[in-house]
Amino acid sequence: MSHAPTPGPAPTPATGQVPGPAPVSGLRFGYGTNGLTDLRLADALALLADLGYDGVGLTLDHMHLDPLAPGLAGRTRETAARLAELGLDVTVETGARYVLDPRRKHGPTLLDADPGGRAARTALLITSVRVAADLGARALHCFSGITPEGTDPDTAWKRLVESLTPVLDAAEAAGVPLAVEPEPGHLLATIDDFHHLRSLLGSPQHLGLTLDIGHCQCLEELPPAECVREAAPWLRHVQIEDMRRGVHEHLPFGDGEIDFPPVLEALAATGYQGLTVVELPRHSHAGPEQARRSIEFLRAKGTPAC
Repeated sequence: MSHAPTPGPAPTPATGQVPGPAPVSGLRFGYGTNGLTDLRLADALALLADLGYDGVGLTLDHMHLDPLAPGLAGRTRETAARLAELGLDVTVETGARYVLDPRRKHGPTLLDADPGGRAARTALLITSVRVAADLGARALHCFSGITPEGTDPDTAWKRLVESLTPVLDAAEAAGVPLAVEPEPGHLLATIDDFHHLRSLLGSPQHLGLTLDIGHCQCLEELPPAECVREAAPWLRHVQIEDMRRGVHEHLPFGDGEIDFPPVLEALAATGYQGLTVVELPRHSHAGPEQARRSIEFLRAKGTPAC
C-alpha cells in the first residue's frame, strides 16, 4: 500500500514548536512509558508531544494509571482528555513487572499453576480492556508468560486458551483488538506460536499480533523485515528497539545489529496504521534523552534518501 506525501507537522500543543521532518513512509511513532518510569505520566506525555511523537505505548502500572488503585474510571477520563489535548494516539500495554505481585516479576501469569493466579491475570486484562476502550486505544497488548516448572506444553497451552478466552470476549464486546506479543522465553515465543494460539482459539477476529522488531532479531529464523511481511495481516501493535542475535536485551538504536531502513520500509509497505512504539524498559534513568535520540533516529532511517 503506497502513501501520498503528507503536509509538514503542525506545532505540538505542549510547546508550539514544530518538530523535525517526519518520515514520508506514513509510519506513526510512539514511545513506551515503561521506559519513562521516573517521570509522572503527565510529564511523560508532554515530553513525547514536545518531541513530535505521534503516540504513546501506555503501560498500566503503579506509577502510570494504576489499574488497581481507586478512581480508575476518573483517572482514565483525565488521561484520555490529556492525550486528546496533546494530539497523542495510544496503545495500552500490560507488561508491568510487579503490578499484581510485589515479589514475582510478571506474576501471576495466564499459565500460573494456581487457578486463582490465572484468574487474577485474566481479571487485570479485562480491566485493561475497559481502560483501552475508554482511552480510544488502537489495541491492547499482552503476552503469555513463562511456562511454570513441571508443566507440560499441552497443559500450558490449555491454560492459555482458557485464561485468554474471557479477555477476547471482553475485547470483542469493547471493539478493542487484543495484540498478543511473542516473547523470548515464554510459552508463546515466536510468530509460529502466535498462529498456534490462533488455531486453538478458532482464529478469532479480535486476536491480533504485537510484533517486537528486536525479538525478531533475537530468535526468529527470518530477518526482521521478512518477519514484518509475514506477520502483516495480523499486525495490531509494533514495538521497536535494537537487539543482537540470541540475546534478549532491549538496546538503544545503533547499539545492536538490526538494519532498520528495510524494516521501516517493510512496515510502511504493509499499510500498517497503528503505532510503532520504542521499547526501552531498562533505560528509564535516561528516558527523556533516549526518547529524543530515538525519534531522531527513526525519522532519519525512515526517510528515503533523495
